[in-house]
Amino acid sequence: MPVNDPLDRELTISCGAALANSVVAGRARGLEPEVDLLPDPHDADFLARVTLRPRSVPADEELAAAIPSRPTYRGRFAAAPPATTLTAMAAGCAAQDVAFHVVPDEHRGALARLVAEGDRAQFADPSWRRELANWMHPRRRGDGLTVPLVVGALTRVVVSHLDVGARTAARDGTLARGAPAVAVLTTSDDGVRDRLRTGPVLQHALLLAAASGVQAGYSDQPCQVAALRPRVREALQLAGQPQVILRLGVPHAPPWAVPRRPVDDVLMTR
Repeated sequence: MPVNDPLDRELTISCGAALANSVVAGRARGLEPEVDLLPDPHDADFLARVTLRPRSVPADEELAAAIPSRPTYRGRFAAAPPATTLTAMAAGCAAQDVAFHVVPDEHRGALARLVAEGDRAQFADPSWRRELANWMHPRRRGDGLTVPLVVGALTRVVVSHLDVGARTAARDGTLARGAPAVAVLTTSDDGVRDRLRTGPVLQHALLLAAASGVQAGYSDQPCQVAALRPRVREALQLAGQPQVILRLGVPHAPPWAVPRRPVDDVLMTR
């Protein structure tokens, strides 16, 4: 998505999250994955090499079981996440040199305003709106944001031709302000390796959360708009570089299962 993610920052984080799933799934099947990040300095798209070796007993089985039940949750939450879950998520991040900051109540309003400002900035850009509209598809038609078949065409027209940033900003700002918990993941620097390290740590934290009935939604607009990222650091008094902003809580109902590609569509052998 060259408009929304021109430097492949979020793409790299997403690939890191997929890497975490492969590691967890391998351990649950009695294998020990050995991971080498950025193994070829001449190939920037070669993000990781995973070598699978046998281990004595399976591990991470609870996390592996949570992989299918961890879609993004986009609505309001019913209850706050248990403190023990937040503590476990923070500890797992810290072990991999990624900081997990729970946003205190006194900073929540400032963050919500930045989320709203990010929405307005993105929707004010016609190229960004067109890219978002092109990313919307009915459930059975490949990658993208899933929209209902009947109203999907109308939704794409509205998104691509109308600036609905003010309405979206009001909604997303309210979600960020009213979430039971909000956390920001930060890294000490902001290079490709930092983003690639963020992905596995993020996914591991999300699997820990899902295993305890906690789900996450994203309020990443201030991280996606480059001009706003330094303001996130300032508003929240962060030492590191903000990479991901999460809303966390217990959902009202199990999240709707989003479509996934068959493995054969993404696995290449040579």
